[in-house]
Amino acid sequence: MKIVSARPSDVTKLLAFREEAASWLTRLGSDQWQRPYPADRLLATIEAGSVFMVMDGAVTAATITLTPDVEEGLWTEEELAEPSAFITKLTVARTHAGQNLGGRLLDWASDRAYRTGAKWLRLDAWTTNEALQRYYLGQGFHHVRTVREGGAVNGGPRVSGWLAQRPTALAEHGFGVTFE
Repeated sequence: MKIVSARPSDVTKLLAFREEAASWLTRLGSDQWQRPYPADRLLATIEAGSVFMVMDGAVTAATITLTPDVEEGLWTEEELAEPSAFITKLTVARTHAGQNLGGRLLDWASDRAYRTGAKWLRLDAWTTNEALQRYYLGQGFHHVRTVREGGAVNGGPRVSGWLAQRPTALAEHGFGVTFE
């Protein structure tokens, strides 16, 4: 398996990939990702070079967004003063579940962030998805706090405000990398 940068032509594929994940989450009883993700926002993050895909031959096995950019209102000024990288939209195809692909991808992100000088790998997870929160804790993340107010729509309730971080570090992840 190798990691490649997503291209603008991957938008449709990645939106379908997210819809597959949303359907799976619904079957598990989660309300996560029930609203379609805006194609223009995805395209902007792809064009910024922040979206990566794990390819297993011609099959997209997983995706992650790794960026220095952060959603407003989540992290304090003191936290933002520390060099950090932020991950979002980590998704593993159901065909590749149970192979620690997500864990390896988090290690890859930590390694990449470390090499760019970041001290922390940070994320915000769905506030109601306790299984996902336990997963991240099991991957070495530490819960910082949960932000429930100040969502994107009129400052209302926030759905993705469970904040966690782990120190970045060099890591063996086993992926071939074909970008840069």
